[in-house]
Amino acid sequence: MHTKLISIFFGIFAIILIGSLSLKKTDDLPVVAIANYGPHASLEASILGIKETLTEAGFIENKTIRYEIKEVGFDASLIPQMITQLKNQSPQAMIVMTTPVAQFAKGSVKGIPLIYDVVTDPVAAGLLKQFDFSDQNMTGSSDRQDLKLMLAFVKKLIPNARRIGLLYATAEANDIALVKMMNQAAESFNMEVVAIPVDQTRDVPLRMQHFKDKVDVIYVGTSGPIQPTLPVIAAEANKMNIPVINVDSDAVKTGLVLASFGVDYKKVGNNAGKLLIQVLKGVDLAALQPLYPTIQDHHGFVNLKRAQALGISIPKDLANIDIVE
Repeated sequence: MHTKLISIFFGIFAIILIGSLSLKKTDDLPVVAIANYGPHASLEASILGIKETLTEAGFIENKTIRYEIKEVGFDASLIPQMITQLKNQSPQAMIVMTTPVAQFAKGSVKGIPLIYDVVTDPVAAGLLKQFDFSDQNMTGSSDRQDLKLMLAFVKKLIPNARRIGLLYATAEANDIALVKMMNQAAESFNMEVVAIPVDQTRDVPLRMQHFKDKVDVIYVGTSGPIQPTLPVIAAEANKMNIPVINVDSDAVKTGLVLASFGVDYKKVGNNAGKLLIQVLKGVDLAALQPLYPTIQDHHGFVNLKRAQALGISIPKDLANIDIVE
C-alpha cells in the first residue's frame, strides 16, 4: 500500500515537474504579439494565415516561437488596455489587426516593430504616408480588395442591378475609404451607390429601411462595427427581397446571404506573415514594402438555395466562384 502511494506521489511530482519545465521553456521563447479587434471569421482566418506562413518558414508555435493573442470584442475603449498588456510581454514584433487597433498602436507603441493587418486604406487611416512605403515603425498587409472585380461579379450574377446599398460606420476610417472606393468602382459600371451612415450599431435595423425600393443589392464589407450585425442586415434585406453580397464566405455557406466576393483573408494573413518573418530575421522594418492583395487573392461563393429563393439564375461562366448547395 505504501509502495503504491509512493509511486503515485512520484508520478504526480514527475508530471508537475515536466509541466513546469515545459512552461519555463515556452516562456523563454521569442514572443509575437497579436492585437485583434474581436472574434470574427475574417480576422481568425488572417491569424491562421500568419501562423501558417511562419510555420512553413520554421517558426513553430510553442517550440521556436510563442504567440500572445488578445482581443477586445470590438470594444474600442478596451484597445489601450490590450496594447499595454501586449507591450508588457516585450514582443519581438506586434501584429495590429484592423484600423482602430493599428491607429492606437501607431501613436502609443515605441521600440516594437508594428505590422498592421486587415486594413483597407493605410494612407487614409494615417498609418502610412505613401501606399508603397513603410512609415516610421509600421508596415503591413492590407485587405484592400478590387471592387471593380466585385462589381463585375455582381453584374454577372444580377444583370439588372443598377443600385448598390452600403452601410458604413461614420467613426471608421476603413468604412469611409470603402465608400469612396465603391463610388469610384461603380462609375465603371454606370452604377449608383446608396451609402447610409451608421453612428451606433443598434441603429442598423432602422438604417436598413433606407434601402427599401432604392437598391437592387446590398454589400457588406469588412467594417468592424457593421460586419457583426450581418444577421440583422440579412434579416431586414430578406423582408425587402434584396440580395446581400458579403465579403466573407462563411455567411454564404450557412445560407445567411446570397453570395460573397472578396479577398481571401488567409492570404492577407500570409502576407502579414511574410513581413513578420523578415522582422524576426532582423531586417529593418523601414525596408519592408507594404503588401496588398493580388487578383489571384480574390474568390467568390454563391448559395444555390438563396439564389433560387430570390429568383436568380446562376451563370455557368462565373470564374473563380464556388457554388454552395
